[in-house]
Amino acid sequence: MTSHLTQQDWQARAGGLKLSTQAIIDGQAHAGRASPLDAINPATGRRLAQVASCNEHDVDEAVRAARRTFESGYWSGMPRAERKKRLLKLSELIMLHAEELALIETLDMGKPISDTLWYDIPEAARTYAWYAETIDKQYDEIAPTDAQALATITREPLGVVAAVVPWNYPLLMASWKVAPALAMGNSVILKPAEQSCLSAIRLGELALEAGIPPGVLNVVPGTGPVAGQALGMHPDVDCLAFTGSTATGKRFMQYSGQSNLKQIWLECGGKSPHIIFDDCPDLDRAALAAAIGIFNNQGEVCIAGSRLYVQSGVYDEFMQRMEAHAAAMQPGDPLDPGSKMGAIVDERQLARVLQYVDSGKQEGATLRVGGSRVRAETGGFYVEPTIFECGSQSLTIVREEIFGPVLAASRFDTEDEALAQANASIYGLGSGLWTADLSRAHRVSRKLRAGLVWVNCYFDGDVTVPFGGVKQSGFGRDKSLHALDKYSSLKTTWISLA
Repeated sequence: MTSHLTQQDWQARAGGLKLSTQAIIDGQAHAGRASPLDAINPATGRRLAQVASCNEHDVDEAVRAARRTFESGYWSGMPRAERKKRLLKLSELIMLHAEELALIETLDMGKPISDTLWYDIPEAARTYAWYAETIDKQYDEIAPTDAQALATITREPLGVVAAVVPWNYPLLMASWKVAPALAMGNSVILKPAEQSCLSAIRLGELALEAGIPPGVLNVVPGTGPVAGQALGMHPDVDCLAFTGSTATGKRFMQYSGQSNLKQIWLECGGKSPHIIFDDCPDLDRAALAAAIGIFNNQGEVCIAGSRLYVQSGVYDEFMQRMEAHAAAMQPGDPLDPGSKMGAIVDERQLARVLQYVDSGKQEGATLRVGGSRVRAETGGFYVEPTIFECGSQSLTIVREEIFGPVLAASRFDTEDEALAQANASIYGLGSGLWTADLSRAHRVSRKLRAGLVWVNCYFDGDVTVPFGGVKQSGFGRDKSLHALDKYSSLKTTWISLA
């Protein structure tokens, strides 16, 4: 998707943008019973709007609406061709409103408009279209039995699915969960992060416009301790899919055990290693990929390559190239199409990132680039690209997920040393390696303890392949046909023919 809009054009559109701020429950706008949330523009620190905040009574109302609609069969029992048609219509509406949705994402979350317009929104639309196309292409099974019996294996929707999504890719991450859940015929309750609710609400409106029945997609903004916990504890939610921090993921596991043993699917934190061997086929391309891998989206990415391991033979040259790319990725106004980085999502996250920078300095890491808040005069929450050189793997900035533009770089000598350092983490989401040796590429890929491995690239992907991790990065898989497994169950029917 392309656009010729300038920074001034986007600023003018922002001034005239009408924001939807109400929850959507059973097809109706809902004010929410809790104190409203402030939607803050990270680029300016100023309030965009006040957003409805749902409490446990609102969540219960949404669950009851979802259950009622599911049991009616209006969506779950709808002919597959019709359900497909309506999800395709939703995809079309997302693209029809792409500029509006991109602007909402940028204003609400702080990421550059070029990212939201050219990647986030088109990929969200494609996700709905892709899962719509799976609806009439799923086949049930007949088991191999003797002539005295017929055994069928059928895939059925679960019922009521809760999707709790993060603030860093609000619409896209929601699509990874909502699209396959709807495609399977479930009713869904979407709880966006309190920092970035606005695009989820607009999605709920577009879903109704696309003909998705009231009660099938409900949107309940609210805080994690109130609305999130209410969904986790609700006895009539069949499944909860979550993307966010490992600590919160553990709480959802506890909620399941304390309530109805609902299925919990987690995609949690990461501290992904990015390994550069001295036979890297293109050092500058690798350095650019490594810079994008940590500084893209202000480093607020679960798969960010936040741990860089460079073999000693190319370490000095590679780090010089990394510093040059970091200098070219300074934060700017998110409404400027030329900005490579935007603002940190809110003041709390800004303080968290800067605390980690201070930790790195205090624990003896060498600050090579950045490390400061910038553009403070705008009132926004900006941090410059930051690179630390780390002589020890025990440093806090090496071990813990920062979720900001802070890179911990280390050198290594041997392949075994690189693998030991890369795997020495409680997380196992993403990983990357650069080498011209095909045998090494296969060998190291297999030994890396991660759900995603990139070879001679980083961040590449598609809706057709699974996304998820191991260890404390969780065990859910978004995207691909495998995501449908999370939102369906298998039923065996054994028929005696004797």
